[in-house]
Amino acid sequence: MRKITAAFNMTLDGNCDHTVPNPDAEIHDHYSQLLNNAHALLYGRITFELMKFWQTLLSNPSEQQSHNDFAKAIDKVPKIVFSNSMQSTGWESAQLSDKPLHEKIKELKNGEGKDILICSRSLIIQLLNQNLIDELQLCIHPIIAGPGMMLFDKIEKRIDMNLRKTEIFKPGTVIHYYIPIRN
Repeated sequence: MRKITAAFNMTLDGNCDHTVPNPDAEIHDHYSQLLNNAHALLYGRITFELMKFWQTLLSNPSEQQSHNDFAKAIDKVPKIVFSNSMQSTGWESAQLSDKPLHEKIKELKNGEGKDILICSRSLIIQLLNQNLIDELQLCIHPIIAGPGMMLFDKIEKRIDMNLRKTEIFKPGTVIHYYIPIRN
C-alpha cells in the first residue's frame, strides 16, 4: 500500500499563503528530493494554477540552480488535479481527476510503489476531515505573517498527532513529520 502524505509550507502563526515564505535553496532541494520519491502529486485548481509557474523555468531557467532542479522534479511527477471548472491542465504530466477525491485516494493508496503527495490546502483539509492522511509534513517558516489564509481553519474535529521526526534548516525553518493517531 502507498502512503498518503500531505506536505505543506506555513508560518509560525499558521498562515499558508504561498506568497509569504521565501524558501531558500536548502528547502527547494528538500522538496525536489520529496518529489523524486513520489508516485503522484494531488492538487486543487488554485494551487495547481500557482504551481504552473515552475513550467516557465523549464524553457527559461532561473539563475538559482535549486529552482531549476525543483522545476524539473515537479515536471516529471504525474499530477492529478481536482477541479469542477477546468477543461484541461495545460501541462503534459498533469491530468484532471476522473473520480471524486475520496475515491481517487482509496484507489491510489491500494496501489504499490511510491507515496502520494497532497499539495493543496483544500485537499489536505478534506482528507484530514475524512481521516485519509497517513503523514503530515509541516514546513514551518520562522515568520509571523498576520492575517491571511490559515491552513487548518476548516478542520471539523480534533485530530491528535504523534511527532515522528523533525528536521531543522537554515535560518530556522523546521519540518515536523506527524502521524495522525487513529482511534
